Amino acid sequence: MKQTIFTGAGVALITPFTDDGINYDEFARLIDDQIAGGTDALIIAGTSGEAATMNDAEHRAAIKFACEHTAHRVPVIAGTGSNDTAYAIALSQYAESVGADGLLLVTPYYNKCTQAGLIAHYKAIAAAVNLPIILYDVPSRTGVAIATETYVELAKVPNIVAVKEANGDLSKILRLRAAAPELTVYSGNDDQIVPILALGGKGVISVLSNVAPKDTHDMCQFYFDGKVKEAAELQIAYSDLIDALFCEVNPIPVKTAMRLKGYNAGPLRMPLSEMSEAHLAQLKAALKNHKLID
Repeated sequence: MKQTIFTGAGVALITPFTDDGINYDEFARLIDDQIAGGTDALIIAGTSGEAATMNDAEHRAAIKFACEHTAHRVPVIAGTGSNDTAYAIALSQYAESVGADGLLLVTPYYNKCTQAGLIAHYKAIAAAVNLPIILYDVPSRTGVAIATETYVELAKVPNIVAVKEANGDLSKILRLRAAAPELTVYSGNDDQIVPILALGGKGVISVLSNVAPKDTHDMCQFYFDGKVKEAAELQIAYSDLIDALFCEVNPIPVKTAMRLKGYNAGPLRMPLSEMSEAHLAQLKAALKNHKLID
């Protein structure tokens, strides 16, 4: 049986920036508040953490700080994917050396490699580390999707243990569960948490958890406890906020929401831009509806 890194709600944590670096005091506050709110795992330097605009030193420092500050209270999963296999290996090895509990590896972007290339890429990284690996399928961002047959092949690798599915296609996830049941599946979309749990998923890697950690955790826990009605009610109740958090490209809305909640989240890094007035009003209304801001 493959290792399960976590069960429940893992937060795809934002990175609080200053004008010229990372705000580590606020980073610590975010980590502590997430753990206090019941979050089951921290995912560092992923899409929501704006890893795409971090330089190498920042990327490494963010992972190291999160591991040290979390101090094994919950698992820390480091985003170490790249379109450069050699760099992904180096970054993954570094994350392992500073105490990460797992790796999140997005499919190589821009290159648009073949399925054979995906298999070679992931196998090369897996062979270079001992950490458990979560594959990250998000074709809307990367231009390449992981085929079911590719999952079957990669499931043979001992430390490739899970998948973050953000393709939006429940039928594909059904086929994945049938073909490679040994892989843990995490929802990569907050509007599909309960549906994916119903297909045997183990949780979510969540944007929503940034602003509502307890209820995102509870949504999963209710389901695991057999309280399916309560889990579904939370999923439905949060549909307005989930829509607002994705009304512009992630992480623009969630970082704005964290500022509205009183966190010193700092600037978005270009080419990400500030929200339009109409979308900002939508976000504020949803946050107020859930009593997350006044």
